Amino acid sequence: MADKPILVLGSTGPSGICLLRELLHRKKRVIAFVRPTSASKIPADLVASYPTDLQVVQGQVDDDATLGPAMAQCSAVISLMGPDGAAMSSGTPLPYPGFYEKHVLPLMKKHGVKRIAAMGTISIYTEEDATVFLRWIMRFGVSWMFPAAYNTMLGIAKVFSEETSIDWTVFRLPMLVGGSDEEAWKADREKGEAHAGPVSRQWSGKLDRAILAKWLADWIEHEGKWVRELPALSS
Repeated sequence: MADKPILVLGSTGPSGICLLRELLHRKKRVIAFVRPTSASKIPADLVASYPTDLQVVQGQVDDDATLGPAMAQCSAVISLMGPDGAAMSSGTPLPYPGFYEKHVLPLMKKHGVKRIAAMGTISIYTEEDATVFLRWIMRFGVSWMFPAAYNTMLGIAKVFSEETSIDWTVFRLPMLVGGSDEEAWKADREKGEAHAGPVSRQWSGKLDRAILAKWLADWIEHEGKWVRELPALSS
């Protein structure tokens, strides 16, 4: 399993591109599953530098005919799927919880893939979280201004909380900062490590994308850590 690629969903946003850079830097093989309309967002320098280690597969997450063959090749899944700016303002429910429940998780089980790290946000609470005013303000703001995005995160947490046969981790993100070009990624990844665990007084409310990418690459390399947990990440 260790020699199989990592399947990355949501790889064309800034955080996804930083993750591709980090995984390839660590000599991991990667399958970037992207919508056909987003394939051009994969940086040309990555495609040129890693012609054998980076495989770009075009398809829709709710199309098992395209996602299934990609899933069958992989050892683990990292998902940064989530609403973009336009979708966050949607007045209708967003499809991401259903993507996991009806497509991603069933295909993982079908193809024997046991591990997934999926993106959430600090809108999701856990019993271990401390009361932190900054987090309360951020959560309240999202729930009021972007209710569809807020409910999407709660829905994702619910889907995974009911899943018992997959080794899942839902990593909860704060505000993300930093660029995804090679120069910015190289500089930002040297800033340190992510703090991970329940929301506490040490939780800062922000996180560099390159540091997130390092944490996710570490998750790949440390099998058995954060299994069925929801760590909140921050700088």
